[in-house]
Parts: sequence; C-alpha cells; structure tokens
Amino acid sequence: MQTTMALDGDGTCIAEARHLTVQFLADVQAEHGLSVSARAIEVAQLVVSELVTNARKYAPGPMLMDLRIVDEMVEVTVWDSDPVLPVARAADPGRVGQHGLEIVMALVEAFEAERDRVGKRITARIALMDDPGGGIAGRRAL
Repeated sequence: MQTTMALDGDGTCIAEARHLTVQFLADVQAEHGLSVSARAIEVAQLVVSELVTNARKYAPGPMLMDLRIVDEMVEVTVWDSDPVLPVARAADPGRVGQHGLEIVMALVEAFEAERDRVGKRITARIALMDDPGGGIAGRRAL
C-alpha cells in the first residue's frame, strides 16, 4: 500500500498533501481492512503539514511526498532539492516559531533525515493504532 504525489511548491501544496494523507489512510481502512486510529490520522496530517511546509520554505523547486504502510505504521517521506539536513534546535522558551521539527520528532515512532543524490529525504513513521493500554510506543531510529 503506497501512494506518491509530486508537489510543485505553490501555496496549495500543503493542503493537497494533507488531503492526500487523509484519503490514503481512509483507503487503507476501507480497501485493506487495516485499523487506523483517529489520532494516527491527525498526527499524520500534522507531520505531513510540517514536512511539506519546511520543504516549501527551504528548498527551491518541486517536492515529492510518498506514503506507504510498513509494519503497522504509515511511513511519510518528503523529498526536496535542498541537501542541507534539518537539525532540531535546543529548547528555548523565548524562541517564537521554528519548533516544527521538534514537534514532529516528539509525535512519531521513528524519524530519519538523509541526503539523496540530489537534495534530501525526510522520513517519519507513525503507528496506525494506539497500543491497547492507550499509550504510544517510544520513538526509535529507522
């Protein structure tokens, strides 16, 4: 189960990416019978929004977003043309904005940023279901 979307970087690409994410997860449930929690859908939309926003802000040109199901998780990958890898900044209560990467890393099960032949790929994995105890498993490296 996978879908890929080319994003041109205009002002509508963030909303398009969020809509594709919701549709993909709805299809995963309807067509493949996998359970997807409401929390997973919300987190996936937020992660997609943050990753696509950052790609649009820092990288010129087109982007690609890939969604796939891997080991009961939705894997979100965003490719852009900028080879500079993002770095989570140290906590600073006086800083306004630029907290997106820290938010993404706190919400996902796994996170990876790697350079590609051209640009970079950012990948995040989100559990499709909360665990039976109501918690979320801890983050681990991909």
